[in-house]
Amino acid sequence: MAVRAVLWDFDDTLVPVHAIERWQWAWKPQGPRLNERHVRASIREGLRRWDRRRWQGLVGDAPPADAAAYHDALRDMLWAIAGRPLPETETEAVVARFPKYPGPIEPFADVRPCLEALRSRGLKMGVLVGHAGSRARELLGQLHLLPILPEVFGEGPEEPRTPAAEAFTSACEKLEVESGDVAFVGDLFWSDVRAAGRAGLRGILVDRLDWWPRVEAARIPSLVELPHFLFPPGETPSAEGPGTVTRLPDPPPP
Repeated sequence: MAVRAVLWDFDDTLVPVHAIERWQWAWKPQGPRLNERHVRASIREGLRRWDRRRWQGLVGDAPPADAAAYHDALRDMLWAIAGRPLPETETEAVVARFPKYPGPIEPFADVRPCLEALRSRGLKMGVLVGHAGSRARELLGQLHLLPILPEVFGEGPEEPRTPAAEAFTSACEKLEVESGDVAFVGDLFWSDVRAAGRAGLRGILVDRLDWWPRVEAARIPSLVELPHFLFPPGETPSAEGPGTVTRLPDPPPP
């Protein structure tokens, strides 16, 4: 089926958020330097736990993952980076500081070329905000990406947020495109890509660090690959919309 629009996850898909530099600034701005290998491993495991927590909230195995749950995920990630539980006062100060990282913040190097290539194909595009307090619109403006990604969904207090199916379908309705004609690009398998698939979209996993080697379909190592994935060589765009996307299969167990 044709793809006529692309919706984007923001955090760690378009812009690095859970990054070593941000944790260094939030916890140890004056040093010592954090061990990069250890921090990368802690971030990876922390995000995988957060991914599963969001999925559990989606399928009813746990309460929905709200701002308090994200706070807990950041706390656990900080303690993993530290290698021990930190005092409560220090923990709360670091977790509160983490979202305020002043930068410099730049999109991943593969973002702008990909967005320009998709815009040249005439696709509609927008960003889906995953949690309250997101700075997505502000950062998109600072990065001069709003002309390409003018639609930001889920930022209002009453708007549904991913991974809820309503967040995906509401965004599709506002774009005036059927869910089956929309691709959603995210960096987490369960709560981004699999959740989008459950809502009827075409989920695509961008896996820059090879965190998800067991996912065989609809996984790309870089956004450089996305235009080729959506528009295979020799394919002629149809009148209804260009490109095709392979539907994501049932996921392997975590």
